[in-house]
Amino acid sequence: MSRSTRFAISLAILIALAALFLVRVYDANGSKLAAGSASEGYRLAEAWCKPCHAIEPHMAGMSDQAPGFAAIANRHGTTALSLKVFLKTSHQNMPNLVIAPDQADALANYILSLKAQD
Repeated sequence: MSRSTRFAISLAILIALAALFLVRVYDANGSKLAAGSASEGYRLAEAWCKPCHAIEPHMAGMSDQAPGFAAIANRHGTTALSLKVFLKTSHQNMPNLVIAPDQADALANYILSLKAQD
């Protein structure tokens, strides 16, 4: 194999890896939402979160201390990653739920789907 062929193959691999990394960052930012995942997140929110949180816009929550999901989605700095970290961390006023990674993804996608469009 010639030197130019090896260089071309190495360059193609490097470009493919860079593209894969950029796509992953795009997903982690929460900009790209999977519709199926968001609908699963809604189902989970109804089962687990609805007793305390307003899980839909303009819906009253059962607790004044628990913010609505639309308000959470519209906070500055709310991303899919920040939501997933929050969901995997114990908090004093929340039940200690064991949330699988795909469930955290689904909940984060649902919450971010409530973000007001500019």
